[in-house]
This record gives sequence, C-alpha cells and structure tokens, in this order.
Amino acid sequence: MPQRLGILGGSFDPIHLGHLRSAEEVREALTLDRVYFVPANHPPHKPERRLAEGGARLAMLEIAIAGNPAFRASPVELERGGTSYSIDTLQSFATTEPGALLFFIVGIDTFREIHTWKDVARLFEAASVVVTSRPPNAVERSIQHLPVAAQEAFCYDSATLSYRHRSGTRLCFLSIAGIDVSATDIRERAHRGQSIRYLVPADVERYIQQHGLYR
Repeated sequence: MPQRLGILGGSFDPIHLGHLRSAEEVREALTLDRVYFVPANHPPHKPERRLAEGGARLAMLEIAIAGNPAFRASPVELERGGTSYSIDTLQSFATTEPGALLFFIVGIDTFREIHTWKDVARLFEAASVVVTSRPPNAVERSIQHLPVAAQEAFCYDSATLSYRHRSGTRLCFLSIAGIDVSATDIRERAHRGQSIRYLVPADVERYIQQHGLYR
C-alpha cells in the first residue's frame, strides 16, 4: 500500500498545542502514516510581518513533536529560501516520496483565501486537500472559494461527503475538536512577560524563555 502522508504548512511562530491537536486528529481520521510540519520561509500572504528566525521555528517544531513517531519536521521551505509557495512544496514531496499519497492540510480560514494562491489548479492535482474547521462552526463543504475554472474539475461524491477531482485526488472537509490557541496571542503574552504555559508544550516554552524570543 502506498504511504499516506499529511503535509501541514504554516509560520509556526511558535508551534502550539492547537497545531499539534489538529494534526493528530487529521492523522487519525485519515489513517495517515506520517504528518510533516513545514515551516514557511516567507509566507506570501504575510509579507508585512517579521517572523522569528527560521532555525528557531524549526527547532521549536522538532522539540514539540519529539514524542510522536508519526510527526516529522521538514525544512524544505526554509532550505529553498525566498517566498514559500505550497505548490512548490507539494512538488518537492512528490519527488522525495514517489508513489506516496499526499494530503495537504489547511484550516478553513486559509481555504477561504485559496483562490489567491499560486497555481491553485495544479495544487489539487498534486495532493488531496483536507480542510479543517473547529466546532461550534459547521463544516463548510463548498468549493465556492475556488476560481471558477478550478471548480469545474470537481464533482461531489455524496457517499464520502467530499469532492473528487478529475485527477483522482479529493477535497474533503473535516470537523475537529481543536484547541482555541493563537500564535499571535502567544507572541503578545511572551512580549509582555506573561505566562504561555499550557498554550505551548513545556519544552517549547522553555526554549522561548532561554532564547528570549518575542521579547
């Protein structure tokens, strides 16, 4: 059987319990063999915000996932440099993991902006896309946020409550319990010298304090 690999991108500035719980629920629901966390080098939709240094964000990721053998940290976007585009990352995984089934994981807020992404039509050919939303918000099973030309490549599958792409991939929507944690709030708390305990893993909290991040 081909490997089933989840790919979860983001700034991870810093990685927090919400990221980890979301990835775990998707892994379990879709029986993924591994989930790769991919920190962005320069997110195209956040050009105005200065991120913590890429090595620090990668280090916090590796610390956070150390206890889960199904989780991996990938430096592919940091090593590639420049602006981080998801289609480039998916193509990279297709090269390094030939034959694997790729599942690209995005939150519902990100999905609502997907029409602005680079080569969005090709993205759905490269991987199945998993859109997560948190209760009490209902799962929004709609492709209305895609460009019209991209919508035409899908047909709805009522048996699986997902959309099937003509290339064979799928677009599915998954409601997860999640944890209502914000990286922005964590950075602001750290900046003010307030506690971030129980918002990030304990070892990540220690790393942030030791390196004076977000101060």
